[in-house]
Amino acid sequence: MKVGVLDYGVGNLGSVCRALEQLNATPVLVDRAVDMHLNDCLILPGVGNFIDCARLLQEGGWVDALREEVLGFDRPLLGVCVGMQLLADAGLEGAGPDQPDGTPGLGFVPGRVEHLGALGCSLRLPHVGWNNITNRSPSDGLFAGVPDGTDFYFVHSYAFVTRDAADVLATADYGVPVTAAVRRGRVWGTQFHPEKSSRAGAQVLRNFLAGPQC
Repeated sequence: MKVGVLDYGVGNLGSVCRALEQLNATPVLVDRAVDMHLNDCLILPGVGNFIDCARLLQEGGWVDALREEVLGFDRPLLGVCVGMQLLADAGLEGAGPDQPDGTPGLGFVPGRVEHLGALGCSLRLPHVGWNNITNRSPSDGLFAGVPDGTDFYFVHSYAFVTRDAADVLATADYGVPVTAAVRRGRVWGTQFHPEKSSRAGAQVLRNFLAGPQC
């Protein structure tokens, strides 16, 4: 199986590729949007700032190409960390008075990305480290074989607020409920880093690759 890891200028590409290799998948670094079509499924990594990641996607021609792959060809997509946040309609990180609705995202999962402090979190930010998750959609196979209460590794200050609660696969608690994973159609996302989450993270990646979506 060829798994396209999107190399658009950001992301923990090395660790993602190593994690895939350990699952006997073939990771392919895709550095041109036109080459996405050559892969069985896609992973969208992301680290840092929503605005920078969204800008790089737009400037590199990734936005329209991703929409064609996902909406036109039903290509399975997994967003990781900021990659999950980019699935939203918009992100409020760095939003100023001239852009009150934030920076546009890909719009695959309706909702927007907001600062944890604005959501009521009074704990230290960013949220860094291991935190346990609660599976909100046991019928979805992404967390098959992963018991409730399993720890995953998080690094973020912003959280995805979905418009439809049915799109939330899992949550974590960090002073406020935090969306830990989402799914709509053939698009999945994890706020945590599966490639840094030991056996549990490997199981999530294995489930994504082994499911009927790929």
